[in-house]
Order: sequence, then C-alpha cells, then structure tokens
Amino acid sequence: MSDSSHHIVSYRTYGLILVLLLCLTGISVAVTQIELTRWTMAVALLLASTKSFIVLAIFMHLKFDEKIFRVMVAFVFLVFAAVIIVTFLDYAFR
Repeated sequence: MSDSSHHIVSYRTYGLILVLLLCLTGISVAVTQIELTRWTMAVALLLASTKSFIVLAIFMHLKFDEKIFRVMVAFVFLVFAAVIIVTFLDYAFR
C-alpha cells in the first residue's frame, strides 16, 4: 500500500461532479412534489444511492483505490439493501 501512487483529480472534474450532484439533488426535491404514490420512496432512495456512489467513487477516490476497498463497500451496500428490503416487506405485510 505504501508503494501505490496518488491519483490527482482535476478541478474541472470536481466542478462537473458538483453540477451533477446539484442536478440530482434538484431532481430529488422535484420528485417529492410529484405524486408517485408508493414509488416516491423508491425513486428517492435510488437517487440517494446514485449520489452516494458518485461521492464514494470520485470524492473518496474509491475509483482509484485497491479492489478490496471496492469489495468492502459493495458488501456494505448489499447489507444496506437487504435491510431496506426487509423493512419494506415488514411494512407491506402488516
């Protein structure tokens, strides 16, 4: 790990990611104003997951790190998705 080189991301890339995250945030706010019945929560979670993936990949440099870190993050997301699914199933069948 000490022999790995540091990856430098340009300010232009950070600016584009900032604009993308702001657009996704605007879409998240707009979705709450639209009546999508039970799909509102699913769309909001999908947008939040997309934004968190972008932050993990670019701002936390996960895209450029070793593969084991990506595997660990993927495992955490799978556990989180399982908890969300179990919660929704519990709510749906009460």
